[in-house]
Amino acid sequence: MTALTKENSSQIAARISFHLATHKTMPGALLPLLHAIQGDIGYIPEDAYLPISKALALSVAEVHGVVTFYHHFRRHPAGKHILQICCAESCQAMGGEKLATHIKQTLGIDYHETTKDGAVTLEPVYCLGNCACSPAVMLDEVVYGRMDATKMAELISEARAV
Repeated sequence: MTALTKENSSQIAARISFHLATHKTMPGALLPLLHAIQGDIGYIPEDAYLPISKALALSVAEVHGVVTFYHHFRRHPAGKHILQICCAESCQAMGGEKLATHIKQTLGIDYHETTKDGAVTLEPVYCLGNCACSPAVMLDEVVYGRMDATKMAELISEARAV
């Protein structure tokens, strides 16, 4: 994880300004704008709330409310890899909660946190569409099914090695 410096802070501000200019005239621009910002820089910085609110004629509280309501949006830089654990009913019924507890203990973090080495950010997700192969996880953009502690250890080890 890179420390926030004045240089990359100004680069982030410029990228946010670009997305504001691109999205501000769209009907219902807030969600597409937030997705664009997170897709570009990896998270929605709190410093972006005021310029977003001004550009879209919203209050800062409204922007904050949307960012915090949707679990998809991150408010802090993510780790090198994003590990999402399915928390939907099928995965829960097939041992997903026990697997999630194991993963949290293995990584030493909870949901919405990043490991100290910056390798993995852990997030809940509420369906990966892989119910027939529960419990499921997604590492970066790849879905894995029928996960257990052994398979997770291998997956985490591979992620940390890259």
